[in-house]
Amino acid sequence: MGSAPSADFFQPLKADDPAVVGGYRLAAVLGAGGMGKVYLSYTPGGRPIAIKVIRPEFSEDPEFRRRFQQEVRAAERVQGLYTAPVIDSDTEGAQPWLATAYVPGPSLAHAVARHGALPVRSVLLLTVGVAEALHVIHGAGIVHRDLKPANVLLATDGPRVIDFGIARAADSTALTSTGVSVGTPAFMAPEQASAGTVTPATDVFALGQIAAFTAIGASVFGDGPSHAVLYRIVHEDPDLSALPEELRPVVTRCLSRDPADRPALTEIIELCNAASEAPLRQGEDWLPQAVAGSITERLRLPAPAPTPAPAPAPTPTEVSAPQSPAPALPAVPGYTPTDVAAAAPTQTAPAPGAPGAVPPGYRTPPPYAQPSYPQPSYPQPQQPPYTQPSYAPGHSTPPPFHAQGFVPGPPGPPAPPRPKRTGLIVVGAVAAAVIGLAVLGSLLPDGSEKGDGDKASGGGGASSGAAQKRPDPQPVSYQGIEVPQNHQLMFADNPPRPAEEPTGAGVLYGHGDLFYYRDTLFGDEKFGTTNGKLVLLNNSEKGSLETCRAVTRFTEKIGLDQLTDGSQVCVLSKAGHITLATFRGRSGVKEETRFITVDLTVWRNAEAAAKD
Repeated sequence: MGSAPSADFFQPLKADDPAVVGGYRLAAVLGAGGMGKVYLSYTPGGRPIAIKVIRPEFSEDPEFRRRFQQEVRAAERVQGLYTAPVIDSDTEGAQPWLATAYVPGPSLAHAVARHGALPVRSVLLLTVGVAEALHVIHGAGIVHRDLKPANVLLATDGPRVIDFGIARAADSTALTSTGVSVGTPAFMAPEQASAGTVTPATDVFALGQIAAFTAIGASVFGDGPSHAVLYRIVHEDPDLSALPEELRPVVTRCLSRDPADRPALTEIIELCNAASEAPLRQGEDWLPQAVAGSITERLRLPAPAPTPAPAPAPTPTEVSAPQSPAPALPAVPGYTPTDVAAAAPTQTAPAPGAPGAVPPGYRTPPPYAQPSYPQPSYPQPQQPPYTQPSYAPGHSTPPPFHAQGFVPGPPGPPAPPRPKRTGLIVVGAVAAAVIGLAVLGSLLPDGSEKGDGDKASGGGGASSGAAQKRPDPQPVSYQGIEVPQNHQLMFADNPPRPAEEPTGAGVLYGHGDLFYYRDTLFGDEKFGTTNGKLVLLNNSEKGSLETCRAVTRFTEKIGLDQLTDGSQVCVLSKAGHITLATFRGRSGVKEETRFITVDLTVWRNAEAAAKD
């Protein structure tokens, strides 16, 4: 596999493209969009990934950065079979970026543009796959907002939805008000086009448009200027005359102008199964052969750019110039006192084989006209060959020592004794003493702990440098905390008080250590965290600090149907707090009055805070 891209969808990096993003060496350009540019790279283990680097115009907007960070954190919780998971990101760097798994397949937009409309079975399988992806995305509190054919990739085992929720970061920023377009007008919902409220039903409208586009090969609201398309979406009915009959029930319902009339995602899947003659099962034959061939092409990935090799060491025929200037030499007939390497060629070497001759490839030193010029050192006849030491990459490597075969010339006048470098020795001794004191000081406990440390060691010095184990914090208990629906708790509060979660613009919960959330679209209720991880304890496990530290069956959400009165859940927050939450039941008949009751035992700062 060469380093050059193997097809037009792997574009070579240009001069203005970075070579490395977040430690990932880039291999090719996958594409560019309204919000940034997408590159191909690889994990250290060799798995291909797609890295989206946000445009500088957005990076400079503080409101965009705040929303982008929030949306990326939410997107990291999405782990569905029909989504490309987020695996890494940097939301605070000079240019934010987001890395997802690479999907070796064309986008739906590319496939339809190149091969035309897809058969009905492929459209049905695509629709149910995207519906399942939206179910997971909405369950994480995200509304996609920019669901379109370019954001649906076709893999061998079904579609993959990408870029979920990221469009919200650019919504209502200074850039969108100056004409920078992020969404695609042809696939917007009426409420989105008229600046109304965006809800999960907005994505259902886009799904209906995608299904029709895949089956027809064109948008059902026509082409033309953006304002004309948006007007037709808001005020006119879609053109479904070319739509196959099997797809009309699901597409017509999805494209209802009123969001309340659109079907739930589970109902969409049922309608698709009812329209299919055979049970819908994803497999490698779900796409036409011509489209499947595009997937094979994208499996021939370009290699990442090679890491630059370190500078080679000097060759045996050339000795590196000295780092410090050579001592000035008095004038000698026929000799110009410059540096040694430059002066050497001016000397007249003895004939080969004559006394004092130097082997080929070695430069002859200048004549020793003055006793102050240092004598060369000669190897002992019985000394074993010198072995070149290895040095860490990036560090200067001394020139190789090549003493074998060197024939010494006649000795010059005896060199006078070298002056004693008393000043350097004193400076070196002082520096070594300072370093030794600093190292010794780092091993001693802080002044506030010296007394305890001396007592613990019995006054002996052997254990005074041992690490002191921090004692476990004392637990603090709170009984009968009532958490209303769509509220969250923060364990740093004393006592923890339920706070309403941010529910605007499709974000259904914020950054709580513990939340209670009810999905009005699907009717399921969740007990979870967006700031750590959970473990539901078994009946045989006794809730304690030790147990919560030991268990590793981590999750972020637990359905209320899994909990009964007395169920215990360990919550490990990123801030380092460990909490044992005991579920005490759910109350309230009406939706607006529902709440759950929990008992909390909190060990604050029981662990080191996690780094994002």
